[in-house]
Amino acid sequence: MDKQMRTEARTEARTEARTVAAKMGEAVTNFVAALTADQRRKALIAFDDERERTNWHFTPIPRAGLPLTEMTRDQQQLAFRVVATGLSRAGFVTASTIMGLETALDAKEGWQRPLPGRDPMLYYLSIFGEPHAEHPWGWRFEGHHISLNYTIAKGQIIAPTPTFFGANPAEAPLGGVATLRPLIGIEDLARELLHTLDEEQRASAILAPVAPMDIVMSNRPYVVENALDVEDPHEIAEWMRQTGITPAQVERLRYTSTPKGVPATAMNGGQREILETLIREYIHRMPDELADIEWQALQQRGLSQVHFAWAGGIERYQPHYYRLQGVRFLVEYDNTQNDANHIHSVWRDPADDFGADLLAHHYQHEH
Repeated sequence: MDKQMRTEARTEARTEARTVAAKMGEAVTNFVAALTADQRRKALIAFDDERERTNWHFTPIPRAGLPLTEMTRDQQQLAFRVVATGLSRAGFVTASTIMGLETALDAKEGWQRPLPGRDPMLYYLSIFGEPHAEHPWGWRFEGHHISLNYTIAKGQIIAPTPTFFGANPAEAPLGGVATLRPLIGIEDLARELLHTLDEEQRASAILAPVAPMDIVMSNRPYVVENALDVEDPHEIAEWMRQTGITPAQVERLRYTSTPKGVPATAMNGGQREILETLIREYIHRMPDELADIEWQALQQRGLSQVHFAWAGGIERYQPHYYRLQGVRFLVEYDNTQNDANHIHSVWRDPADDFGADLLAHHYQHEH
């Protein structure tokens, strides 16, 4: 692609990003206008409250923001219209399914969880700042196993990370010949890729025979060096005792800015095709306009720089974990809990979660 074509592609991408941002702004404005004064006090949070804006979770805990449970049906629909602006059709269906699983999980657990229990309406919408042509603003939709975080500045900067999707159960029966697996793509494609690796490639890819207990970066506000999902030395020692994992293997599981695993440059054409399809499963949770922008950015930074790492069992129903890591691109996935029937997955930008890098540039330019 020559310089003129690249310039035209970037201009078109910026235009498409503005279109998505405008849709978000319109949906948020309509949502806020429908709220009572008390509801607005919960839903609206200052954009400069960075501590709260970056305080994301994927567990079923009380959160800042306005929960769906405290909205009328009309307000709920307006809230979902906001959410829909940040997801593709497939992404919205997946999110809706994840929320619906809360009822199935409640039944599976025998309705024993203390109130409010598992509630498909216990998801919160938070608005940071307000839609503005110049000033930064953003929104978050979050609850058990979903965390969507968008940051917009000057109508054209959109940071969509962290983006978290999980599922419990990851697989549930739908009858004698079918099962419900809302995150089937990110599980099966990664395992397929692992099974295509030869002995030398697999030796590079597999970090440890035991998977970490959760995604390594957990819900940290930003990506940090040498992170592990468990930091307490006593917990690590107990984990090592129970699993037989060695100190060296524990260290291999830690996140480092230098990617671990097998790089795309060491893969053949078929393996790279599976890897790219897997990456698209994460990126295409977003609207197509934004997914295309992210894909172009990843290509420009170098898809060949993406590494694939694995830990744990290599067959279905065995606890396992994997990581995809490249330039400004990090995906973590684990399926270790509830007899390996409980998935967590997150896509992050180590340099720009919550728009950190872009906002720094924005403020420097403005001031």
